[in-house]
Amino acid sequence: MKKIGLTILTAFLGGAMAIGGYKVIEANRDNNMSFEDSQKVYFASNPMPSVTSSTGNVDFTEAAAAVTPAVVYIRTTYSATSGSGEDQMEQMFGQMFGQRQRSQAPQRASGSGVIISTDGYIVTNNHVVSKADKIEVTTNDKRTFQAKVIGTDPNTDLALIKISATNLPIVKLGNSDDTRVGEWVLAVGNPFNLTSTVTAGIISAKGRNIGIIGSEDNDEQQQMSPFGGRMRYQGQDQAPKLNKGIESFIQTDAAINPGNSGGALVNTKGELIGINAAIASQTGSYEGYGFAIPVNLAKKVLNDIQKYGAVKRGYVGVSFQELNPDAAEALHVNSTVGLYVNDLVAGGGAEQAGLRKGDIITKVNGRTVTESSDLQETVGRLQPGDKVNLTVLRDGAEKNFAVTLKAEPGGTNKIVSNRSAEELYNKLGASFQPLSDAKKNEFHVNSGVVVTQVRPGKMFDQLGMEPGSVITSINKTPINSSADIDKAITNIKNGFLTISGINPDGSSFTNRFQLQ
Repeated sequence: MKKIGLTILTAFLGGAMAIGGYKVIEANRDNNMSFEDSQKVYFASNPMPSVTSSTGNVDFTEAAAAVTPAVVYIRTTYSATSGSGEDQMEQMFGQMFGQRQRSQAPQRASGSGVIISTDGYIVTNNHVVSKADKIEVTTNDKRTFQAKVIGTDPNTDLALIKISATNLPIVKLGNSDDTRVGEWVLAVGNPFNLTSTVTAGIISAKGRNIGIIGSEDNDEQQQMSPFGGRMRYQGQDQAPKLNKGIESFIQTDAAINPGNSGGALVNTKGELIGINAAIASQTGSYEGYGFAIPVNLAKKVLNDIQKYGAVKRGYVGVSFQELNPDAAEALHVNSTVGLYVNDLVAGGGAEQAGLRKGDIITKVNGRTVTESSDLQETVGRLQPGDKVNLTVLRDGAEKNFAVTLKAEPGGTNKIVSNRSAEELYNKLGASFQPLSDAKKNEFHVNSGVVVTQVRPGKMFDQLGMEPGSVITSINKTPINSSADIDKAITNIKNGFLTISGINPDGSSFTNRFQLQ
């Protein structure tokens, strides 16, 4: 009996420690843990029910029940003039998936999102929230929240937004590398404003590059797209004036329609394997194929946004063309598979490693390369300074090169220096006035300025900062006046700016981002 009692006591204490440990880790997750690591701790204490895989008798009920509570309905509001300068990507995405209605009155759109942390972080598509004046999130249990944008990445069409809530249901992050063509999947979202809709299908293909992210920047080597616009055919890694979109979509025949964008693509275990983003359609509605951003690519993007406020992306430093029989004939090469190197970025990782124009990239980290997405997705998960092993075909023989990825010249990874206070102040895009002593006492703070105005399209607007917010410190320096802001933003280190304060609803915030 003593042994039984000791066993029960040990199990009880172990469970209590696990739960307590999770609470401590959750409280410090923003500084120490990735979304995936925090989820591992969460699901260690809250295991998902086992479900039958796609190789057995298929039952979608448990997977749907596990995922649906964590897929949200997103409604956005735009000013009457916000769409006047709308780019091609927004036209393709917004009209199909955002259901944006054109009028002189404020415009509305809708989409979906997936809760990935219990404290309110939500992943969705950039085109769902881009340029929105207001973002409203409705959870599956019909609660409504105002969301703020933590950061966006147009190059992958991903965005991270947040609502002020706790103990939210979440979708478990899966492993998109393990998915197989022919595997059963579920698409969960809000098509045509029909909330919490689940559709089933299979994975039709992987690594699809359909050429719609940023394709408006490149007119070379294009072919007609099923979206009614132009579709990029030639690939690239980094070169001036070329599309920098990273596409390696999971293709599925699970029905996806306007409003599904930003929703979940999950396997039969209820694990998130992709974020629904696009459809191939002549009409704008489902015609057989949808495309989702693989979750393994999304993990890197979301963790960077949450940690840095922007994506720290590394580049090989090449522009290339996918080979096929026609391209091989035009280039006078014998190989019909791989990526033909058209050009190298001066001082880039590829040039420094010894790659040359005319090389044919055949493998990346030992994996055979057949199309641009094979390289782009692999590199898209890495940081500047990471190494990638490339195998190239040169003069009939294969050679191996270890390439150190470099940050994009002039991009968001570049360190900022010697900026004037006025230039940075204008970039923040806000006006301030000192916080009164009475308000300091009310908020229990010793410093602060009130945000009185936020300019559309500027940094504060992109971060979701609202008039009435209180800024208490910048880079841990107390702020009591505009002069303090001038001083703080001209003495930044490594280009990073950390702003702490209090939202109008009384909740505290800390936003960290990298100035360009």
